[in-house]
Amino acid sequence: MTKKLFIAGILILMLLISCKSNKGVKKMAEKEQNKEKLSLEEVEKTVIKGDEVVKITMESGEEIYFIFYPEKAPLTCKNFIYLTEKGFYNGLKFHRVIVDFVVQGGDPEGTGAGGPGYSIKAEFNDLYHEIGTVAMARSQEPNSAGSQFYICLSKLTHLDNKYTIFGQVVKGTEVFQSIQQGDVMKKVEIIHNSTYYNK
Repeated sequence: MTKKLFIAGILILMLLISCKSNKGVKKMAEKEQNKEKLSLEEVEKTVIKGDEVVKITMESGEEIYFIFYPEKAPLTCKNFIYLTEKGFYNGLKFHRVIVDFVVQGGDPEGTGAGGPGYSIKAEFNDLYHEIGTVAMARSQEPNSAGSQFYICLSKLTHLDNKYTIFGQVVKGTEVFQSIQQGDVMKKVEIIHNSTYYNK
């Protein structure tokens, strides 16, 4: 009798664990299903007012500000604004840091292989890679940029006209220059301040 009760107890416990596990899987599936799908069509509808400034607040509380070059890379600027307004960059880390080269972030997977689920067309232009220049990272395929971006730590003339430059840091140079691999962007937001464009 005791043995039967013991076996019954084990079976009930296994059943409860199984139910709990299934609930967890179901919850994860629902979360994934409710996740808003990002789309290139919506990117193209994004309106640029001309006074947008990106404010990146690091987990440390330090801030980086950069302006856009919408006349040189309109689609890329729209894409960054769109993703930012969707909260895409919040909590992501700088997964790649190379001394005297770049700091790179914007990958939801944190591996260097992730993105928003679509790619945008390259907008190579006549801007130069200077310290603080912001440009889109991509694979060997020119039209493969999505959400990953980099900030130049030094002048990188060999990258000119090969990557889409779309912004320039105007405040917080000492902040991005001290970023370490794995540092987190707590919040990325669009503010409107035309004074940054007059400097």
